[in-house]
Amino acid sequence: MARIARSSAPRLLYTFFSSSVPPASPSPSPSPASSLLAGAFHLRHFSSGNAARARAAAADKEPWWKESMERLRNIGISAHIDSGKTTLTERVLFYTGRIHEIHEVRGRDGVGAKMDSMDLEREKGITIQSAATYCSWKDYKINIIDTPGHVDFTIEVERALRVLDGAILVLCSVGGVQSQSITVDRQMRRYEVPRLAFINKLDRMGADPWKVLNQARSKLRHHSAAMQVPIGLEDDFEGLVDLVQLKAYYFRGSNGEKVVTEEVPTDMEALVAEKRHELIEAVSEVDDQLAEAFLGDEPISPADLQEAIRRATIARKFVPVFMGSAFKNKGVQPLLDGVLNYLPCPIEVSSYALDQTKNEEKVELTGSPDGPLVALAFKLEEGRFGQLTYLRIYEGVIRKGEFIINVNTGKKIKVPRLVRMHSDEMEDIQEAHAGQIVAVFGVDCASGDTFTDGSVKYTMTSMNVPEPVMSLAVQPVSKDSGGQFSKALNRFQKEDPTFRVGLDPESGQTIISGMGELHLDIYVERIRREYKVDATVGKPRVNFRETVTQRADFDYLHKKQSGGQGQYGRVIGYIEPLPAGSPTKFEFENLLVGQAIPSGFIPAIEKGFKEAANSGALIGHPVENLRVVLTDGAAHAVDSSELAFKLASIYAFRQCYTASRPVILEPVMLVELKVPTEFQGAVAGDINKRKGVIVGNDQEGDDSIITAHVPLNNMFGYSTALRSMTQGKGEFTMEYKEHSPVSHEVQTQLINSYKGKAAE
Repeated sequence: MARIARSSAPRLLYTFFSSSVPPASPSPSPSPASSLLAGAFHLRHFSSGNAARARAAAADKEPWWKESMERLRNIGISAHIDSGKTTLTERVLFYTGRIHEIHEVRGRDGVGAKMDSMDLEREKGITIQSAATYCSWKDYKINIIDTPGHVDFTIEVERALRVLDGAILVLCSVGGVQSQSITVDRQMRRYEVPRLAFINKLDRMGADPWKVLNQARSKLRHHSAAMQVPIGLEDDFEGLVDLVQLKAYYFRGSNGEKVVTEEVPTDMEALVAEKRHELIEAVSEVDDQLAEAFLGDEPISPADLQEAIRRATIARKFVPVFMGSAFKNKGVQPLLDGVLNYLPCPIEVSSYALDQTKNEEKVELTGSPDGPLVALAFKLEEGRFGQLTYLRIYEGVIRKGEFIINVNTGKKIKVPRLVRMHSDEMEDIQEAHAGQIVAVFGVDCASGDTFTDGSVKYTMTSMNVPEPVMSLAVQPVSKDSGGQFSKALNRFQKEDPTFRVGLDPESGQTIISGMGELHLDIYVERIRREYKVDATVGKPRVNFRETVTQRADFDYLHKKQSGGQGQYGRVIGYIEPLPAGSPTKFEFENLLVGQAIPSGFIPAIEKGFKEAANSGALIGHPVENLRVVLTDGAAHAVDSSELAFKLASIYAFRQCYTASRPVILEPVMLVELKVPTEFQGAVAGDINKRKGVIVGNDQEGDDSIITAHVPLNNMFGYSTALRSMTQGKGEFTMEYKEHSPVSHEVQTQLINSYKGKAAE
């Protein structure tokens, strides 16, 4: 998915990093960020008789790569499921000339959208994997990642946002801000990604962009304002009025490819004036330069307003809101202009690495192709020609055939093939520079590894990986398929950090864990399709946890002296719950004074407690939010060993665990339902039966929007139940919220069930 010239490898460098000599003349339309630099960089003339002046001019000349970097955007398109992300990307590719005909997500022609390249994606009409592409718009290069909207594939959104410089948050003009919209926005905040919002589907019945804008302000805490006013809504939606330029845009032609500019309709002048004032007021609250002009009643030109919006957006103080209908081919070109005008180029975003030679000291990367190579592997995929590794290059240059170093493993690797991606297609390139997103073949690594040219030892901070909440037992029908079955699971584990594989110690069955039913169903289906392995699947089960609720002391002596070298280790201390909201799930603290236990045995003690916490005594599930404090102990000059202290720790944990009043935690889901109002009572009653807590109930036209917290264990088969209750008219989404203590009754049932299985 890196971009650049639209032809083959020899043209790769075109004007983009083609040589160290800057262009002779300025570009006719300089990038917004370079407007102050154009004169100093390009229009300087030299006198052959004044060497001193020439040297001074050369000294303050901009770097050879700066202008090309300013004409580059790395963006992602994210949203709640079915908000129109993939449809929007399809239109972007069409208008930028990247594809020559439009195919719909669930189109009758059976082709499917370009960015949904997997058969499963085209059949189900959803995006499962993030897909990368690049395109050109008005002499700018744009890299785009289209991400899934379904919460089960949230890791795809995480890893896309980790490497992007800007994003478009798509909101539905009818559905508004929905649960996954909130999750995606939270992820954008985590990775400090500047963003635009695009209110889509203005042609739909019930479209209300102003309601959605208010929801973005209240639910997402966006400081935002509309950049446009729609000309008509629903079936009457014709075009848009640009509040910055004060022009009306209409979209003509069979696919809306011809943008016609006209004056603002007379009957809309008052509304446009009001909304423009609202926009200026909102931006002036977060931009001092505009505030000065606004408070001084000075005239504000379109250029002044545009620059202020750009500054505020890049500083993540403002979210410009665009509008349109991707499906009806309206509003996409102005949104593309917004990407160029308001989202940052790679050198306007601060990126940091950790210097491993200086105790992980934080180092700001320059983003220069002249610097040492620093690249992050953010996504792995099994391609037709072996493992495909997606890289975001933060600094330096990567070239085909050269050697790079995996800082995480220390391995030196040759780059056999370098490509840029266009969904599932690829184009070979010879080299790529800072700011680009590319892919390499044949490089063995893990997601999150950092690559350099060997001159520095930097690592990039890793991305947030949520813990799986659901598990399934799965095994091949035929024993002969075992090899292919293992191969599939190994590949999927490597590609997807939220997909885990383990063995049930009691039954010996293979257990796969993931983010939800759809997540695991997709992988089981991929095992069948891609590896031709028919698999039987057990009943889904929830990933419970255990935790302690109070302090409990331990004092355990492990002593074994019956001939030969003995074992001796004594540990004294206590366990206690970690404070609420603690970033770690296990903490070990050594408060030993003196040399009661030699320091060489301390790591073995920590390892013993960690191992013991992997399986709690209540139902055998991991114990989390646990703090272990070692205060004293004893060692023997001859018989003490790492093994002795490790075993002492394991038994000490078991000794005090019951006294800590442990409880079982279960995953609780945030469930959002949209049902016709006539079925609201039945649906709310069913949520209560499932031990759910209703936390919100809003009205949206003829529909009720119910928000509830429901234990995941009670949500199996809910799709069928909801269809039955609402005559097929209800829909719901759910995402993981937290692990919460189960009721006393449920805890007793789970413990009895666990003991019964252990006794069998």
